[in-house]
Amino acid sequence: MVLPESKDLTHLFSEETNARKPSPLKTCIHLFNDPNIIFLGGGLPMSDYFPWDNLTVDSPLPPFTKGIGAPIDPVTNDVLKADLKKNEKLHEGDIPFARALQYGFSAGQPELLKFLREHTTIIHDLQYQDWDIVATTGNTNSWESTLRVFCNRGDVILAESHSFSSSLSAAQAQGVVTFPVPIDENGIIPSKLANILDNWTPGAPKPKLLYTIPTGQNPTGSSLSDERKEEIYKIAQKHDFLIIEDEPYYFLQVGKYIKDIKERSSIESDVKPSHKEFLQSLAKTFLSLDTDGRVIRLDSFSKVLAPGSRLGWITGSKKLLAAYLALHEMTIQAPAGFTQALVSSTLNKWGQSGYIDWLICLRHEYMLKRNDAIDILFKYIPESPVFTINPPIAGMFFTVNIDASAHPEFSTKFESDPLKVEQHIYETVVKNGVLVVPGIWFITDGETTPAQPKESKESSNPNIIFFRGTYAAVSPDKLETGLKRLADVLKQEFGFN
Repeated sequence: MVLPESKDLTHLFSEETNARKPSPLKTCIHLFNDPNIIFLGGGLPMSDYFPWDNLTVDSPLPPFTKGIGAPIDPVTNDVLKADLKKNEKLHEGDIPFARALQYGFSAGQPELLKFLREHTTIIHDLQYQDWDIVATTGNTNSWESTLRVFCNRGDVILAESHSFSSSLSAAQAQGVVTFPVPIDENGIIPSKLANILDNWTPGAPKPKLLYTIPTGQNPTGSSLSDERKEEIYKIAQKHDFLIIEDEPYYFLQVGKYIKDIKERSSIESDVKPSHKEFLQSLAKTFLSLDTDGRVIRLDSFSKVLAPGSRLGWITGSKKLLAAYLALHEMTIQAPAGFTQALVSSTLNKWGQSGYIDWLICLRHEYMLKRNDAIDILFKYIPESPVFTINPPIAGMFFTVNIDASAHPEFSTKFESDPLKVEQHIYETVVKNGVLVVPGIWFITDGETTPAQPKESKESSNPNIIFFRGTYAAVSPDKLETGLKRLADVLKQEFGFN
C-alpha cells in the first residue's frame, strides 16, 4: 500500500519562522565533502589541526547476558578512527572522526540518522510517507525549538495541568501562555480537552499546540492509554492543532504494579521476553496514529543511554522539519560531534536487534526499581484516606497524594491553605535528609482572557497536594532509607505516631 503524504500544516508557523531566511552558507556546505571541489567557501579548519585522532570507549555487547551495570568485557572497545584519508577501515555505522568534529550536517550525521530512521520504522507504524528525523541536543532543545518554530508572543498552548516545570518555564520565557488541560491518574481526560476547545471564546485564536508527556508523565507518573490517544488525536484534527509528543520515558514501560510478591515473581524473573513480545507490549504512540503529519515526536537518549550525551531527535513531517533545520543552522549548528560519533558507533555495533536487547534489559531494571520503591512506600506509609500511593506503569517517578485538610493544624497554623501545608512538608522532609519535589512546582498556570473556556479546571478535592519522587537516582539501600524518612515525617505531621 502506498502511503499518502502529510497535510500542509505550515500555516501554523510563527512569525519568526516565516521571516527566517535560510543561511546561504549552509546551502553549499555539502560540497565540502565532494572530492571534486576545492572548498574555499567556508571557515572550516583543517582536520589536521584537531587535537584528537581517535576516541576509545568500552561498551558491552548484546545480548547483555551479564545484565546492565555488570563489568564490561574490555575486548568490546569501540575505536572511532580519525579520517578516511588515512585508509583506516571503519566499521559500518562509524562516523569518520574528522568529519564528526567538523561543521556541517545540521540535521545530524548520516550514519546516525540511518540508524534512527530504521529504529523509528520498527517502533512506529507510520501512516504517511514524507516523514523524517532531525537530530537535536536533547528534548529540552527540541521543545525550545518547537516553541520558536510555531509560537508568537501571546499565543496560547495547551499542556497537562501539571507538567514538566522546565518546559513550562521555556514557554513563559518566550511570552507563550500555557493553558491547563485536566488530567487524572491516566493522563489527559479527552472529554475535558474537547470541552475546553468546543467552548473556546469566539474570535479568540485557538491553541496551535498540545504539549504532552504521554508515558511516565513528569511529574505525575501517569500514562495515556491507546484509547485516550486516539480520542485526543481526533480532537486535534477537529480543532487543527499539533500534538507535541515528548517521550523521554517511552521505553521505561514497566507494567502494572502487582502488590503480591509471589504473584509477580514470574514477571520479575522473565528478564528477556522475545523481541516480538517486547514490541507488542509497547503502548501506541501518537506518531503511529498520525495520518496528517500533525504529530511532532521528541525522543532522547537521556533516559536510555546517558543524560550527558545531550543527544535526541525530532520525528515529523518533512514540511515542518524544514523549519527546525533552518532554526538549528543558526542556533545549535548541530549536536556535538563527539556524542554523535560515540552513539552512532555503539548503536551500529549493537544493530537494531542489539539495541532492542538493551531496551528490554533496561526496562527490566526499572521494573525492579519501581517495585522496590512502591513496596517500601506501602511498608512505611500508613493505610489511610489521608495518603494515596500512585504506582506508575512507566517512567521513573512515583507520587504520593496527601489530603492537606487532614493536618491537625490545617485551619490554624496553615490558615486552611493546602499550599502552605505543602511548603511546610517540603521543608520538613529536607531537614530530615530526603528530597521529594512538591507538586506546586509543576502547575501549568497561565490561562488569561480572552481565551477563557468553560470548565477549564478539574473538579477534584482542592485540598489534595502531592509530592514527586524517583526510584532511578539511588541504590536500593539509600532508596529505602530515604522513603522511610519521608514516611516518618508524614506520620509525625498527620498524627500517626
